[in-house]
Amino acid sequence: MKRQEQLMIQKTERYVRKELENEASGHDWWHIHRVRNLALTIAAHEKESTIDPFVCEMSALLHDIPDEKLNESLEAGERKVRNWLEELKLEKRKSDEILAIVLHLSYKGGTNKVELQTIEGKIVQDADRLDAIGAIGIARTMAYSGAHGRLIHDPNKKPREEMTLEEYRSGNDTAILHFYEKLLKLKETIHTNYGKKIAADRHRYMELFLEEFYQEWDGKK
Repeated sequence: MKRQEQLMIQKTERYVRKELENEASGHDWWHIHRVRNLALTIAAHEKESTIDPFVCEMSALLHDIPDEKLNESLEAGERKVRNWLEELKLEKRKSDEILAIVLHLSYKGGTNKVELQTIEGKIVQDADRLDAIGAIGIARTMAYSGAHGRLIHDPNKKPREEMTLEEYRSGNDTAILHFYEKLLKLKETIHTNYGKKIAADRHRYMELFLEEFYQEWDGKK
């Protein structure tokens, strides 16, 4: 990696950390830190000579900056990440690659049908989705639910199979329903071979958690 790119990454890390360090809904700096590290790990295991680690790392660092949940609007979030890339004076080709990734990465309740075309995009999307499952995913779900006043569980509520983005973000679910409406579906959306191996382990961990949860909920253990 070029020295200039390393300096851009360091500057971007400081910027993102300042933006998200006090975010308490599971989209904090440490989420970014994990996604960045996992994206680089996946990239190393994929062993494709065409993979650009700079694009992977920058996209991972910036992927939540335009998130509409963390901004006044979708447009405001997009403007923020565009302005940052312009401030870095990054070459247009790489800037466009990073923008294409961070603006189309989100799951959005399964309503996001944009297919990421580059291997870098698929790697970063895998890393982001892997951080939503397993032990970390369970912890983040509880943190997000608590931050938004959602119940842990309501046995009278059933998973919604078809949702608009507005319905997905309406707050009408519970922490446990979120497993069925999103988390347990993510394993099948992973692109990379190494990502799929991680997803299988983390998916099984969530299944075991739910088995234990229901037994404890029903007072059987």
